[in-house]
Amino acid sequence: MDACNQPRRVLVVEDEAAVRDMIVDVLIEDGFDVHAVASAREALLHLGAQWPVDVLFTDIDLAGELDGIRLAQLARKVRPDLALVITSGRERSLDEIPSGAVFVTKPYEPGEICALLTRVTQRRRRSYSSSPPLARNASSQWI
Repeated sequence: MDACNQPRRVLVVEDEAAVRDMIVDVLIEDGFDVHAVASAREALLHLGAQWPVDVLFTDIDLAGELDGIRLAQLARKVRPDLALVITSGRERSLDEIPSGAVFVTKPYEPGEICALLTRVTQRRRRSYSSSPPLARNASSQWI
């Protein structure tokens, strides 16, 4: 299966159930393979399990110990190749946003999020064709 025909896989992290359900429904309708969680801790468990994910779409203001910024930083350590799209309803300094991440202000149009996530997953896959991501060996060391 070529990269264009592979599912676009997104991990949605949103603690507000109504917002999470809305964006998940729209993404699924648009053909995304979606896994959604309510906390940064759940997201890290998902990423640590090495389940396939192309892009992390997270709110900054999450209930719990970790916010979306810290989640994005930790996610990049676990998966350096992971595309990051970060959202917030509060004004933010772009200095807070990890390098290479895309910031989207709430409220957002769900269709625009679908288009954005499609673009970042396509860009990510094109970069793989010329420079494949690192793989882990059995002892979890980067090779």
